Amino acid sequence: MDKRLLLTLALLAAACRDAVSPPPHGLGAPAFAVTAASGITLDQQNGTFNDVMPWSNGGSHVGKGFNPQNPHVGDAIVATFFWVGSTNTITTVTDHLSDVAQTPVGNTYTLVDYVTSAGISMATYVATNVRGFPDASTATDSILAVHAIFSTPIPDGGVLLSAWSGVSLVDAEALGTHHSASGSGAAQTIADPGAIPVNAGALAFGVTMSDRLVGLGTPPGFTTVNEAEDPQMKGDAEYVVQGNAAGVADPQWTWFFDQASSPGTWLATAVTLNPATTHLVFTVQPRTTPPLITIAPAVQATVEDDQGNPLTDFTGSVSITIGHNGGLLLRGTLSGTKTVPVVNGVATFSDLSIDQIGNGYTLVVSAPGATSAESAPFNIGLL
Repeated sequence: MDKRLLLTLALLAAACRDAVSPPPHGLGAPAFAVTAASGITLDQQNGTFNDVMPWSNGGSHVGKGFNPQNPHVGDAIVATFFWVGSTNTITTVTDHLSDVAQTPVGNTYTLVDYVTSAGISMATYVATNVRGFPDASTATDSILAVHAIFSTPIPDGGVLLSAWSGVSLVDAEALGTHHSASGSGAAQTIADPGAIPVNAGALAFGVTMSDRLVGLGTPPGFTTVNEAEDPQMKGDAEYVVQGNAAGVADPQWTWFFDQASSPGTWLATAVTLNPATTHLVFTVQPRTTPPLITIAPAVQATVEDDQGNPLTDFTGSVSITIGHNGGLLLRGTLSGTKTVPVVNGVATFSDLSIDQIGNGYTLVVSAPGATSAESAPFNIGLL
């Protein structure tokens, strides 16, 4: 076989196997979510700089895996790519496993924001509800890797990855406001992508880049996701999860360029990701029943995520009340146990009854942290 062909094949294999290479200088230790049921949480993170490989299209490859442990199926992944260059020549962002075959996984990564200035560039991509890989696996041949393919060669590049549990599973609902900015300075310089609105419970994710290796002060009130660097550039990612009320996020880094003869350049992006919409749905509807007789079968409500999957780890209680009161002569009164605990995602109301004859009654279920639901209409009267 031709020696040049052998060399090319070796380079292509190495380009993706960097997904399980040791973490670069400046990268923090992997972070793990406490529980996937407690709102948006950081699940896994990783990154690498100064790790550009040639690709078969004549361009370049930058990629990294989530070693030592995969994220959870259903997470959202944020991938920010950094490179020396003034144009976004990324043609593909996708994922694969770290086995010998580099098995494609095929989640969809959407470009959220791109910013460039003074010969450096940064692009942030997001994939929601990621699937097709072994959940939380630590097997070296099953690690999920994310890479970008550039159509032209780049001299230097890197990527910071993070996976988030609790983000909405629907792309259009998950992606919130985003904004980018750039600037320069010859001394202590503020990098500010701009303030952005953040929904209740949403993630505010901020990322910045410099065109050289210098000191960095992180945004007050934010928590570090990861950081990486090489002699030509440095990147840092930070986050905060909004509380129960909507607000504004404004991540501001301080770059210590301190080089009057050679001003430094910064890029910064802020992105919001919205939490999964937990909602209730009647899975056993109330039926026509005589007055004062227990409604049978027992009414049940299930806690579900955006895509209708039962949330079996949901903790808490569900309450039920009359929605539309269909009493003909007098307003009906609901009796029985009207607040019950959720068991494996299901709330069961086994002793409900209504005392007044009427048509078109409905019941409404509600729970803290979940959208309420109304039942189908039913009657109280003779069967």
